[in-house]
Amino acid sequence: MTIDVVLINPGGRELVYQQLGNELTAIEPPLWCRLIAGYVRDRGLSVAIIDSEAEGWGPQHVAERVAELAPTLVGMVVFGHQPSASTQMMVGAAEGCRAIKEVLPDTPILIVGGHVSALPERTLREEPVDFACKGEGPVTLVQLVAQLQAGEPDLAAVEGLVWWDEDEVRINPSATLISDLDADLHGNVWDMLPMERYRAHNWQCFGDLGARQPYASIYTSLGCPYKCSFCCINAPFDANRYRMRKPEAVVAEIDHLYRTYGIKTFKIIDEMFVLNERHVFAICDGLIALGYSDQLNFWAYSRVDTVKPHMLEKLRKAGIRWLALGIESGSKHVRDGSDKRLKYEDIVAVVRDIQKAGINVIGNYIFGLPDDTVETMRETLELAKEVNCEFANFYSAMAYPGSQLYAMAVAQGWALPQEWSGFSQHSFDCQPLPTEHASAAQVLKFRDDGFHEYFANPRYLDMVTQRFGWDTRRHIEEMAVHRLRRKLLEEEGA
Repeated sequence: MTIDVVLINPGGRELVYQQLGNELTAIEPPLWCRLIAGYVRDRGLSVAIIDSEAEGWGPQHVAERVAELAPTLVGMVVFGHQPSASTQMMVGAAEGCRAIKEVLPDTPILIVGGHVSALPERTLREEPVDFACKGEGPVTLVQLVAQLQAGEPDLAAVEGLVWWDEDEVRINPSATLISDLDADLHGNVWDMLPMERYRAHNWQCFGDLGARQPYASIYTSLGCPYKCSFCCINAPFDANRYRMRKPEAVVAEIDHLYRTYGIKTFKIIDEMFVLNERHVFAICDGLIALGYSDQLNFWAYSRVDTVKPHMLEKLRKAGIRWLALGIESGSKHVRDGSDKRLKYEDIVAVVRDIQKAGINVIGNYIFGLPDDTVETMRETLELAKEVNCEFANFYSAMAYPGSQLYAMAVAQGWALPQEWSGFSQHSFDCQPLPTEHASAAQVLKFRDDGFHEYFANPRYLDMVTQRFGWDTRRHIEEMAVHRLRRKLLEEEGA
C-alpha cells in the first residue's frame, strides 16, 4: 500500500502531564491534522492520520505503521490542544521523527505547527526532519508533495517551506492565509480518526463523570485580535487576525457528530469564542433549533470583558455549560503589565453573572508574570479563592516561542528550559520564568502549593458538593492527592 501523505499527531503525554495524563486530562481529536487532511483530500491526494496520542502508540509502532503506508511525505503536525501546547509536544514529535527515519531514512518529513512557525530555522537545524513550515501548513504541504512527485523538485517554489539549500537554511515567503475556512479548512475527516478513544477533561463532566466519552472538539474561528504578552496563538499566522466559519457550517458539523457518533460533550477550541456577538448568537440559535441542545455540554473560552449579561441566557440554552475565563492575576498592577486591564470588581461581577445563568466557570490564573512578587502571587490566589469558580487552572508564566514574553526573555538573557518538555506546566522538568522579585523555583512552588490550597479549600469543596454531588467531591479530593514531582524543586530542596 502506498499513500501520498501521512499526518501524525505526536504522543508523549507522560512527558507532558506525568501521572495526570493517565485518567484526568482530555484526549482531543487533533484539530490541525483534521484541517490539513481535509485540505489535502479535497485536492485529490490520498491521506491518512496517525493519532499516536489517542492510540497510545510509541514511536516505534508509529514508524512501523508509516512503513506500511509508504507515503510520499510524512507530515508531523505539532499544534497541540491549545496554543502553548505546541512547544511541549516537540519532544514527542522529535522521538516520532527519529523512529521514522530509522525505518524509512529516505522518506521526507515535514514538521508543521505553532512552535515550528515561531522558530523555523532552529527547528530545521535541531530536529530529525527534512523540512519545516513557516505558516499554518496546508498550502505548504500540498505544494511540497507536488514538487516531490514531479521528480526534480523546485523547493524555492513551495510557499512557507523551510529547507536546506546545500549548507544554508532557506525560509520561503509564507503562504497567504486561507480565507474561506468552510471550503478549505472544514476538517470533515472524522472517518480517519479513532473516535472511540477521545475523552473530555474530568471537570467538564462534574456531576456525570461517565459522560466524558464520546467526545469531540470543534472550532468556529481561528486567531485572536488581542496581544497578550504571554500568548503565542498567532505564531502560525504572523498577524493578529480573527477568521470565522459560517455559523450554519458549525451547527451542521455538531449535528453530524451527534447523529453519527452520539457525541454530546464538546469543546469549542477557539481562543476567543465569546467575542463577535453576531457570530456567537447565530451559532447558538442554530443549536437551539436542532431541538436537543438541552442534551449538549459545551465548554468554550472567553475574555472577562467580552462576556455580556444579555448573552448568557442564550449561551446556556444552546448547551454552553462551561466558560473558561482568562482572569490571569489578582494584582491590577500585574494585569496591566500583561495587557489585561481589568478591574477586580468587574471580574467578580462577570463570574457571578455567568454562574447565575447556570453556566459553570473555569478561572485561569498565572503566577510569575514579569511584575509579580510573592505578595502579588498571593493576591492572585486569594482572588481565585474569593471568586470560587467551579474549576480553576493555575499556570506558571512561560515564555512560549512566538509570544512577546519569549522575545523579551531572549533579549534580556533570562533562563529558559533546556528541553522543550520544560515548557509544559505539568512536566517533571517544568521551568517557568523568574520575575524581578521571585526565582523560577519560587514561582513553581507557589503555583503547585496554590493548586492544592485551592482544591482543599472547604468553601470550594462545599460549593462543589452542592452543585455536583458527593461523588464529584470525592473525585476532586482524589485528584488533589496527586502531587507533581518537580526537578527544579528537588534540586533546590524546596
